[in-house]
Parts: sequence; C-alpha cells; structure tokens
Amino acid sequence: MSKKLTISSIKKSKGQKPLVMITAYDALFAKLLSVSADMILVGDSLNMSFAGKSDTISATLEQMIYHTNAVCSGAPESFIICDMPFGTYINKEEALKNSIAVFQKTQADCVKVEGGEDKAHIVKYLTDNAIAVCGHIGLLPQSVRSEGGYKVKGKTEEEKESLIKDAKAIENAGAFCMVIEGVKAEVAKEVASSVSIPVIGIGAGKDVDGQVLVFSDMLGLFEEFTPKFVKKYMDGATLVRSALSHYAEEVVNGDFPKEEHTY
Repeated sequence: MSKKLTISSIKKSKGQKPLVMITAYDALFAKLLSVSADMILVGDSLNMSFAGKSDTISATLEQMIYHTNAVCSGAPESFIICDMPFGTYINKEEALKNSIAVFQKTQADCVKVEGGEDKAHIVKYLTDNAIAVCGHIGLLPQSVRSEGGYKVKGKTEEEKESLIKDAKAIENAGAFCMVIEGVKAEVAKEVASSVSIPVIGIGAGKDVDGQVLVFSDMLGLFEEFTPKFVKKYMDGATLVRSALSHYAEEVVNGDFPKEEHTY
C-alpha cells in the first residue's frame, strides 16, 4: 500500500474497488501482508490459529490488545481493525469502556463487533463516543456454542430479510463498514446492495464489496480443517516442514554453519 486508507476512503470504495482484508496477529506477518492488503484485521481467530483453541470464545481483551500492538508496530501505514472478543460488549457501558482501552493502548483505527439489530444500540453508543466501528453479521463465530455449530445463513426468505435488517441497522448505527460471514452468495449480494457502506465477505460469494481471509488459512499453514470458502494460495505447512527438515539434516551432518555463517 502506498497510502493508508481512512474511514472516508473506505466508504467511498463501495462500487468502485473491491477491498482486500486479511488477518494478522504479529508484526512480522503484518509487515508482509500490508504490501497488498487494504485493511488488516487482528481477529479473535488468533485464539484458534495462534493459540490452538477450538473456538474464538476464550480470547481475552488483554490478548487482543497485545496482538493489536504487535500488528500496529509491523504495519504502521495500514488500516488496523481490532476484534472485540466475546463478553467485552455485553452492554453499551462495557463496550465503551473496553473499546476506549483498545484505543488508548493501541493505534487501532477501529474495533469490530459481532451482531445485527440486537447490537445496533451498542454500535451507536460507540460511534456517538468517537469509537469507529466495523460491524459483523451473518455467521457469528462468537455464537458458535449457543447456535450448536457454524451454520450457513441466508437459506430461507426469513433469514434473508433478517440479514438485510441487520445490515441496515448496523449502518444506521454509524458503522463505516461490515463483515458478512457464512451467507449464501445470492443473499449476501442483496445485503451488500441494501446498504451504502462496504460489506466485506468471508464465505459470502463474490458479489460483495471486498473479501477477508484468515492469513494462516490462505497460506496453507493451518491444517486442522479447511472451510469450504478458503482458497489456499500456497502450501505453507509443507514448505515450512521441508525447510526445517533441510536445516535439521545440515546440522546433524555438520553442513551448517559453513564459513560464511561464522564470525
């Protein structure tokens, strides 16, 4: 990226240019990813791909602040989004207190909050108090236990209408963009066209305003499972294993370090 995006430029991108969003959890990958990504999401997905947990629910605010700081250090010219973890926005007062902590302790440009109409009053309270908010509707990873698994949304007319109401409610509450996850493609298209702010898809087809993927999925580093919507752009795990095997072999055989690696 040559110039950091702003909330205004992100909103103006709708209908003009698809937005590229990717997750990152540390400075090293943030620096690498910032070259091509419009926005970097410090997702609570780190609880799974980074911390090895079975879902995102046990991620803490302290973890998110720590990793957001790392990402901001690695990609200071990128637009950085901090996921608000489960339990940190159960009411508007808690949401504001915890979002203020993110803003005061990191250089994050905004926070992301899961939920639709039911969370619109919280989003409005945040935006009314100078907290920029990215919404998240559709499949909500933080609700996986209450819903009994990861379930694709938009399969019925009722679900479609509910998603459109969710999107409009989040827009009206002041969010500048939103993520839509795990939604039938034709429904996600209608949802995106129902609002004037960008709708970034993950498992929601191509007819939205941009895409987001978890970097470890996209690079083939996370092997426990691969969601249908993920495209692996490289076989990262195999490449890492091969490099490590080569290193171990050279150490055992005395081929490393050589003269050029020695002081």
